[in-house]
Amino acid sequence: MISAEKLDWDKMGGLIPAIVQDGRSGRVLMLGFMNPDALARTLESGLVTFWSRTRKSLWTKGETSGNSLRLREVRADCDNDTLLVIADPVGPTCHRGRISCFGEDDDHVALEFLSGLEKIVLSRQEALPEGSYTTRLFREGPAEISKKLGEEAIELILASSQGRQRVTEEAADLLYHLLVYLTQQEVPLAEVLEELERRHQEAEPPGK
Repeated sequence: MISAEKLDWDKMGGLIPAIVQDGRSGRVLMLGFMNPDALARTLESGLVTFWSRTRKSLWTKGETSGNSLRLREVRADCDNDTLLVIADPVGPTCHRGRISCFGEDDDHVALEFLSGLEKIVLSRQEALPEGSYTTRLFREGPAEISKKLGEEAIELILASSQGRQRVTEEAADLLYHLLVYLTQQEVPLAEVLEELERRHQEAEPPGK
């Protein structure tokens, strides 16, 4: 866990910039400021809390709008004077109703789209709407989902001789069916990404 005592609170007169990142998509959501009390409340409550330089008081994101930030993790940078707050947003983060304070709603990063697609796949599994291809896959069961994933992997390999566009199309098919497979196995995409990150950190430790 992050240690408040090791942070450089003096550089900005008792405050530290806190960059908030979506824990699911990786998108930068907003920038706020924390003092020691704001950091302590964030860690204790699990809801991201800042110091308002305007009101000169603590404020927990979403206390009036309901659009809170549920804490996953807090990290300090190498100089211990900036925080990275990884959180799951509940509703839009920006006070203007946007997902992020740094762009319009349609400025999606690729990972954010994958996260959104995963949510759609999960909703199809739960509701099983008629006429949906995803519904059909879930109704056919795990064996058929696994078979279809294998077929898509083979089709992607074979596409290497059919040009860039064909590779792109088959890769998209494979990613979609992988999300269906992971959902059926109850493995969130975030866990897969965390495993990749863990392997990367083990392969390239800091300072190497």
